[in-house]
Amino acid sequence: MANNSIYSVIKGSGRYIPEVVKKNSDFFGNEFYDAAGQKIDKPGEEIIEKFYQITGIEERRYVSDDLVASDIGYFAAKDALETSGTDKEKLDYIIVAHNFGDVQSDNRKADFMPSIAARVKHKLQIKNPYTVAYDVPFGCPGWIQAMIQADYYIKSGDAKKILVVGTETLSRVADVHDRDGMIYSDGAGAIILEAKESDEPIGILSHKTRSDTLDHAYLLWNGPSNNPDLDRKEMLIKMQGRKLYEYALTNVPQLIKDTIDKIKLDFSKVKKILIHQANEKMDEAMLKRLFRLYKVKDIPKNIMPMTIAKLGNNSIATLPILFDLLIKGELKEHSLIKDDHFVFASVGAGMNVNAVVYKMP
Repeated sequence: MANNSIYSVIKGSGRYIPEVVKKNSDFFGNEFYDAAGQKIDKPGEEIIEKFYQITGIEERRYVSDDLVASDIGYFAAKDALETSGTDKEKLDYIIVAHNFGDVQSDNRKADFMPSIAARVKHKLQIKNPYTVAYDVPFGCPGWIQAMIQADYYIKSGDAKKILVVGTETLSRVADVHDRDGMIYSDGAGAIILEAKESDEPIGILSHKTRSDTLDHAYLLWNGPSNNPDLDRKEMLIKMQGRKLYEYALTNVPQLIKDTIDKIKLDFSKVKKILIHQANEKMDEAMLKRLFRLYKVKDIPKNIMPMTIAKLGNNSIATLPILFDLLIKGELKEHSLIKDDHFVFASVGAGMNVNAVVYKMP
């Protein structure tokens, strides 16, 4: 098998969507503070209605108290293995993308030694010592970056089957006194990436990544609660929303275009744009900017499937969950068939941006 005829294709996928539903109305009684520690003197209903208008989030999912990221990552991995009919002992790599590891419901400290990938492999009861398990912490784009690494292993001939998992429990590190904290949710998704010989390009066709750390490293970071009366040593997820929005709008559409143009693909052939579900208005703005870059006025209906309204922003897990729902026919008015091209794209802490162009085999 020649290297130039090996392609990375998605053999199967899986997901875990937590059962606990947290509606916007559940936050009405929260006391919100701004970044300066000043209490926001507005009714909860008014704050949350404005939040909904900006993000499009109606509700989100939280894990139950007895579960952590490695547990739900295992559930998604098991689903992907069963869907694809893959022998777990034949996996060459297990790559798990996450940001905070296993955070307990009663202890917000990040825990990822042993690695979350090692824990997932342990839960899967894989005996093969040559199934290499490791983690990728890369912000919200971590799952795509793990896919890109897996593609390199497969293209090199070093691997034939790789499990790529994205798992996150952001509810455990969200600040209940920060309006931005309502964005975050929990979930896990997984795919099996497999080597396939083909006379024509299929599967992963191209990818690109950028990391802007000089001026943008701390648009997302860990810090204490906005409530100044709480423990100042506790580290919760924080973001500069406006600057993050501007960064994403400037860099994500261009990187997607660069990834498509890298293989000289006609933009009209792209059937779906699967963008990280961070913020509905931001995703819509990025899509419009992308089409503007191609000087295309009319955006096709249903080109960008969305899950954020019901699932919130579960970081690394949003794209594998979105793909699994789509490929299993569970997103109304959305489908992918043989020879369709689509794009994965994400932006997040780092700041990191990446994209993958994929052709359905």
